[in-house]
Amino acid sequence: MGKKDFLKDVIEHIDITAFDGRPLIDAMRLMSFSSRDTAQAADILNRMLSDKDCSIILTLAGSTSAGGCMQVYADMIRYNMVDAIVATGASIVDMDFFEALGFKHYKGTPNVDDKVLRNHYIDRIYDTFIDEDELQVCDNTIQLIADSLQPRPYSSREFIYEMGKYLTTNAKKSHSLVQLAYENNVPIFCPAFSDSSAGFGLVKHQWNNPERHVSIDSVKDFLELTQIKIRAKQTGLFMIGGGTPKNFAQDTVVCGEVLGFDPPMHKYAIQITVADVRDGACSSSTLKEAASWGKVDTVYEQMVYAEATTVVPLIVNYAYMTGHWKNRKKYEWAKIFNEK
Repeated sequence: MGKKDFLKDVIEHIDITAFDGRPLIDAMRLMSFSSRDTAQAADILNRMLSDKDCSIILTLAGSTSAGGCMQVYADMIRYNMVDAIVATGASIVDMDFFEALGFKHYKGTPNVDDKVLRNHYIDRIYDTFIDEDELQVCDNTIQLIADSLQPRPYSSREFIYEMGKYLTTNAKKSHSLVQLAYENNVPIFCPAFSDSSAGFGLVKHQWNNPERHVSIDSVKDFLELTQIKIRAKQTGLFMIGGGTPKNFAQDTVVCGEVLGFDPPMHKYAIQITVADVRDGACSSSTLKEAASWGKVDTVYEQMVYAEATTVVPLIVNYAYMTGHWKNRKKYEWAKIFNEK
């Protein structure tokens, strides 16, 4: 088989505006197990959207963007359902920015000889394939953006802002998450930004500019996100997976206290995960455990133990169809970092 035989069936990203899943969620509310949990999560997301004082933070970990949910997250910005994003670098760069440059993810299979894939320069994410040659174009584009900037430390938010600006004139695919975030003043934070295609591009940039170069300041990320938490009256978390993005967003409550403020715990919290609690982690603790740290209130919290691509489109579709987003305030938190 040649390379084209592996890269022929494109992943189609689900469109949450194209169907009405409310009857299914309403039926699941009368069921048990993960079905009822999913319906309760949908209800909590609607509470966030209808709460006039609530800023919503979306956290992304894992590969659901590559797996078909990419448009879901972009639509959450387009329809004013999210006010800040904390994500892995892969979700933002290797997946969303990658497709904005005109490339695709492809249907694959885990039942394949990975040595054959390597010989064809094809990368695998479980049952999804990516062309490594195209991914290196993404690396080089990150280097190009870094080369164009004033040499200094940047928060990942600042650098992703520049990525969004780049896409306004260079995108091959419209309505990407990165570009929509730029256009709608929704800040994106990647606390482990270099753990992605961006890392390779920035390494090349620093290799070529050893004395004066762009660097990423993760502490500045933490400070900036905490500034949002301090200014927000209430906050809600919609968390896909866990890990660093989840913990980073939750820790802003504690960081606000350390800085001498008294921000309230996150009022609402939803986590979609397949992680297990028995190893003491569960993608950075259960939500109830987070309450012991003073991070998350437990009045409106819901763990949903499900693979995210199966439930996230239903939960967000329910919110889209219910329509609370139509009357929400647009917070545009990115603007506070441009204040003089």
